[in-house]
Amino acid sequence: MAKADRGATMSRLQSAARLSRTALAARLLDHGFYAGQDQIMLSLSQEDGQTPGQLASRLGVRPPTITKTINRLQVQGFLDKRASETDARQAHVFLTDTGRDAIRAIEKSVRKTEKQALKGLDKKDQKILAKLLWRIETNLSDAVPHEIEEEIEADE
Repeated sequence: MAKADRGATMSRLQSAARLSRTALAARLLDHGFYAGQDQIMLSLSQEDGQTPGQLASRLGVRPPTITKTINRLQVQGFLDKRASETDARQAHVFLTDTGRDAIRAIEKSVRKTEKQALKGLDKKDQKILAKLLWRIETNLSDAVPHEIEEEIEADE
């Protein structure tokens, strides 16, 4: 592939990623969430009671970024922090009832954004796209750890 074509491909990939984040962020804002907060909420919906360090590791961000976002979500009533029963220095983060109810809204926002993004692509095209994006993610996996962190910090 010629250099100009690779540059155009990267430009389109970055543009599509940016537009998808913007579309999702607008939907999430309707439910009181800022970009990046949804990832913490969804992670806790899969495994409630994680420590901030576990969340940071799972999402590929630094612990201070997670701490700020957890505090914000706690003030909003979506999360609760509790001291560990085995280690007083450690806290665990749990979804509140309000937080659990909000998961449905987050998932619906994600589905609507995905539907909007994939409009006009048949199932075969979607499968090929998913495979190609997986390959790109794999190729870039060493360079990605701070992407979510940058999104969270940009919204604070």
